[in-house]
Amino acid sequence: MDQGAAKTTDTRRPGASIERVQTGIRIERRMLKVLKALAEYKDMTLGDLIEGIVLHVFEGRLPFEAGTLKDIAELKRIYGLDLSAASSHRLDETLEEAPEEVGR
Repeated sequence: MDQGAAKTTDTRRPGASIERVQTGIRIERRMLKVLKALAEYKDMTLGDLIEGIVLHVFEGRLPFEAGTLKDIAELKRIYGLDLSAASSHRLDETLEEAPEEVGR
C-alpha cells in the first residue's frame, strides 16, 4: 500500500472488481485530519487509503513502511493527535449540549 494505490481500472489486477458504497461514519476529528492529510500527501483518496489500511490489517500485515510512519508521526504532531492503539478501547466521546430551541 505504501507505494500508492491505483486510481484507474486499467492498472488494477484482473479479478479485483469491486462495488463501493457511500457511507457515513463517525471518527475522531484529529484522526480524520491526519488521515485526510496523509491521503493528500500520497495523492490518493481518503477511501483508497482506508481500504488499503484495512486490507493490510485484515491479513495481519503492516500497511505502512518506516518512512510513512515518520510522516504520520509528523502529521499527528501538527494536528495534535495524541491517541495511540492503547487508546482505542478507552475513547470517551464528549457530547456537546444541544442548543435550546427558540420558542419553547
